[in-house]
Amino acid sequence: MSSATVTTPTVIGQLERQAFWLPVWTLALRELVRFFRQRTRVVGALGQPLLFWILLGAGLRGSFAPPAWASRDMSYQEYFFPGVAVMILLFTSIFSTISIIEDRREGFLQAVLVAPISRLSLVLGKLCGGTVLAVLQAALFLVLGPLVGIEFTAGSVLATLAFLTLLGFALTGLGFLIAWPLDSTQGFHAIMSVFLMPMWLLSGSFFPAGGSVWLGWVIWLNPLTYGVAGLRRLLYWNQPLSDAAGLPPLGLCLVVTSLFAAACLASSVWVASRRNLRDAR
Repeated sequence: MSSATVTTPTVIGQLERQAFWLPVWTLALRELVRFFRQRTRVVGALGQPLLFWILLGAGLRGSFAPPAWASRDMSYQEYFFPGVAVMILLFTSIFSTISIIEDRREGFLQAVLVAPISRLSLVLGKLCGGTVLAVLQAALFLVLGPLVGIEFTAGSVLATLAFLTLLGFALTGLGFLIAWPLDSTQGFHAIMSVFLMPMWLLSGSFFPAGGSVWLGWVIWLNPLTYGVAGLRRLLYWNQPLSDAAGLPPLGLCLVVTSLFAAACLASSVWVASRRNLRDAR
């Protein structure tokens, strides 16, 4: 009797953990399988940012003045490099959540919602799958870093991948928040054009704040700014950038990005937990 009394809570706890993590793993794996079956998504996520980096880097090279925190010989392509990596992360993580709209239309989402799993499991499964895809593609682009003078070490690679994972998780959560209430992919693309692209442009990815007061405030209030700045500092792990004004310190970047990820996760769980007649159709 005593052994049964002791082992029963342990077995129940194991079953509860399996009931939580199995849906997370299944939904994340489904995102990966779907992605590799749609190879054109790789071209879309990598091709456009790569063209931006090559063409704009060449076109704006002569007119670019390095900001105060950068070395005087920094080219525009080198300055733009972390921003393009974040752009790939943004595109991949955001577009991976379009599957929510497709799943609702095909009836898969309704089947998941009536299953005996927690909403946190549902959200984590979607977010983890999108995060893995985003980090894989951003890491492929970062391989080009030595072409612009960025040197990698084992420590810088691990730190950069960990930060990309955190930022990718936050951006995938943001995409979940946008996609969940929408009925059409056209609406998603419209929001991408009027909200997400300006968010990226005003993150210090494309240009520094300069002398504009209001533009500087917008950039500092943008949570993606700290993701771009954190990635910059980690890419120059062996050549620390100056602490001059205009580039947030690494500690602040980690704190803001972590809070951004936590807020997106909590908001996604809340949105997914709300009862909606559209999800019942």
